[in-house]
Amino acid sequence: MLIPTRKLLAHARRGTYAVGAFNVYNLEGALAVTQAAEELKSPVILQMLPSALEIGGTALVKLCLEAGKSAAVPVSVHLDHCSSPNLMHLALSAGVSSIMADGSMHDHDTNILFTRQMVQLAETFTADVEAELGCIQGEEDGLDFGGRSEKMTDPASAADFVKKTNAAALAVCIGNVHGRYTRTPQLDFDRLAAIEKCVAAPLVLHGTSGLPEEMILQAIRLGICKFNVNTEIRMAFGDRLATLFQDNGRPELVAIMKQGIDAMKEPVKEKIRLFGAVNKAVHHPN
Repeated sequence: MLIPTRKLLAHARRGTYAVGAFNVYNLEGALAVTQAAEELKSPVILQMLPSALEIGGTALVKLCLEAGKSAAVPVSVHLDHCSSPNLMHLALSAGVSSIMADGSMHDHDTNILFTRQMVQLAETFTADVEAELGCIQGEEDGLDFGGRSEKMTDPASAADFVKKTNAAALAVCIGNVHGRYTRTPQLDFDRLAAIEKCVAAPLVLHGTSGLPEEMILQAIRLGICKFNVNTEIRMAFGDRLATLFQDNGRPELVAIMKQGIDAMKEPVKEKIRLFGAVNKAVHHPN
């Protein structure tokens, strides 16, 4: 069943767990996420990066919406990390529940202006905006954040930012990075605790892949109620297909589809368990 992202995050915040937001690129990915969620009775978010949306267009959005509509658990559809008003308009027109309007590359005042404009756009489609305050380094499927200097989210500015933009959720930078961690992760939990006290909106953490369990659990205790997951799913899909081609030469496309779904389901289920979302769909309000 399709549920607005705002409701998924509000329920997670009240229940002190987090919803997994899993990047998908095709039918196999959408089915892997929704099937894993159904098996564990968990709400989930199907999300797309702009690079995938540029290729799949409206058809990719509709695919995710249909997968969510057909699922027996709460599902929302979200556009991740987008700085293009045109792409955000495309996704909103196609029916996504929320967009991540990424203005973090701008100075503070320009970020506020950009985010507020995207919130106003989203409101015309009865959708919500996740914003970002601070800059997260790393690389993720065509988005290269390496040229940005890492900038932590300032707790003193966070509440004012959300108030001025009316963003429905806030992605924070506390030492997290996109893609693979090249060094031992070090998250500033004191900073996160201070942000949680100042900001009424649900908090989001990007760069979940590679974070140890104790960091995930501590982040949830300090207000994170949405985690973005991409790297492990892509790796599972690629590794399974590489093995399939090596062992079978030219496998049938249906076999590729089935193997792809099975491979991606396992890391999705692992994250759902880690986020404390198992069985949270049972009494979830529509």
